[in-house]
Amino acid sequence: MKALLAVMAVALLMSALQGCVTNPARGGKTFTGGLSTAQEIRVGRESHGQIVAQFGGEYGSPALRKYVDGVGQLLVRTSERRDLTYKFTILNSQIVNAFAIPGGYIYISRGLLALVDNEAQLAAVLAHELGHITALHHAERHGQGILANILLAGAGVLAGAASRSAQRTVLQAGQGGLNAVLSSFSRENEFEADDLGLRYMARARYNGFAMSNFLRKLRNHSRLEAKRQGQSPDSIDSFNYLATHPAPLERVDRAVRRASAAGPREPIIGRNVYLSEIDGMLYGPDPREGIITGRVFTHPVSRFRFEAPKGFRLINSPHSVIGVGPPGAQFIFDRAKHPISGPITRYLTRVWARDTRLTDVQRITVNGLDAATAVTRIAGRGGPLDLRLVAIRVDSRTIYRFLFLTKPNWTRRMSLPLRRVTYSFRRLSEDEARNVRVYQISVVRARRGATQGRLARRMDVPKFRMERFRTLNGLHPKDRLKAGRRIKLIQARRN
Repeated sequence: MKALLAVMAVALLMSALQGCVTNPARGGKTFTGGLSTAQEIRVGRESHGQIVAQFGGEYGSPALRKYVDGVGQLLVRTSERRDLTYKFTILNSQIVNAFAIPGGYIYISRGLLALVDNEAQLAAVLAHELGHITALHHAERHGQGILANILLAGAGVLAGAASRSAQRTVLQAGQGGLNAVLSSFSRENEFEADDLGLRYMARARYNGFAMSNFLRKLRNHSRLEAKRQGQSPDSIDSFNYLATHPAPLERVDRAVRRASAAGPREPIIGRNVYLSEIDGMLYGPDPREGIITGRVFTHPVSRFRFEAPKGFRLINSPHSVIGVGPPGAQFIFDRAKHPISGPITRYLTRVWARDTRLTDVQRITVNGLDAATAVTRIAGRGGPLDLRLVAIRVDSRTIYRFLFLTKPNWTRRMSLPLRRVTYSFRRLSEDEARNVRVYQISVVRARRGATQGRLARRMDVPKFRMERFRTLNGLHPKDRLKAGRRIKLIQARRN
């Protein structure tokens, strides 16, 4: 019987291995689990709109979008995979990020564009993401997932005659080993994407050292962000065996060695043209999604603000603001999708919490605005949770909502601080909304005798001014600024 089961498991594995294709970037066979090009395109097309919405929409003037797409399409023409129509999208997100999804969709955030120094660095980012697509990394991941399931199923079949505890042990061991293998592949994918990126940059005549320079800059940015959050900057270089990306310092050193191997004569850097394209670009949060300043959330477009209690951290997203406090308390703020006219208590009980049993339903006034509140208790994953719902009507078409969540043993002690959040909500006057600070990238030329200190003082940032200035411009403390050199500053602009 065991022999028959073993044969069945091997048959499943051999059947799955038929889903292999020739890898266009590296040669040889890649197991994709049968994921076809048409399926990749469908996945990308179906995901594109959701990704753009999740990251605040597309960003940039037609000229900026055309410029980024032009660099991307130049790299595409040097690549091995021409069976896709590639689309390069700038995301309206301050997060420093770039990624690719199946079907030829490549994304870069305006937060990353602000950090980039020249066209060659932009090409390095796009070429790396292009490498993930040409090497079939998405399809390979799909195939590895199928293979992992088959191997685990086989382990379960082969352990079928054993006790349940023994079978559980086999499955757990298999999962741990496969996770290690898969994460190892993922690190290799990152290295391969770097290598392919350098290949495409060389073919397009870009300076290959731009990749290592940007990776070093990205590392410095990560160290500064860790420091701003009160963490050790060295934590970003800690090596985790199960991490999906190599340690940043490792990638920097490797990229330097690979770029040294070969490169075009008189390579393209394109610093001035790139800085001209991003001059005036929005920096930091988009005022249309609201701005977090410490514990205060301000929306200059919709004209309101509120304040979180001490010990809370605010997180903004396109659809809500989350207040994260002590382990036993948090809140979610958003705008009602389906506001109704009539008593605000009616909206609270019959629309928002229609299928929930509420108690202590009250009609209240919040800084002159009609509002309602109620409480309930629900079963959460980690045990019961107390919920307080607050709905605030601003006008006939607009209702804002707070959902406060506390563990029962925290409810009483957090009652007053969370009520203060509710009553801190108020409308902004036109002057207040107009005076909310919004930031942009301003490109200026260094004058004769200019120093890093003098230019850094022109940065409209309250903390870590010099470090942010150096990180933004890729400067070392000992670097001197030549007259006429173009420099990026973060400066306030009127909303």
